Amino acid sequence: MQMLYDSDSFVVVHILPEAFEPPGGDAQQPQVPQLPRHGFEIVDKRSGKEVYLDGSWAEMFQQQILAWQRDTPTQEEVEAALDRYTGLAQNPVIVH
Repeated sequence: MQMLYDSDSFVVVHILPEAFEPPGGDAQQPQVPQLPRHGFEIVDKRSGKEVYLDGSWAEMFQQQILAWQRDTPTQEEVEAALDRYTGLAQNPVIVH
């Protein structure tokens, strides 16, 4: 997990899964590679809700991040782009 962005309004975290299954009960079996999937969690601090992007949504968001790396947007531009995802945020953030 890698924090990509943190402001008064949003947090964006890149979640990278393990590329291998954990070892099973048989020590003789090698670890089996899995198809690596990654995702992004966007937390809207204003509403207390989050959205998890994976699959094609994550790929589109990755393209947005690459564009930000090339163009160095202002904080207002980043926040405006993140604000477009808030309509997808349905899950309340629960702190354990």
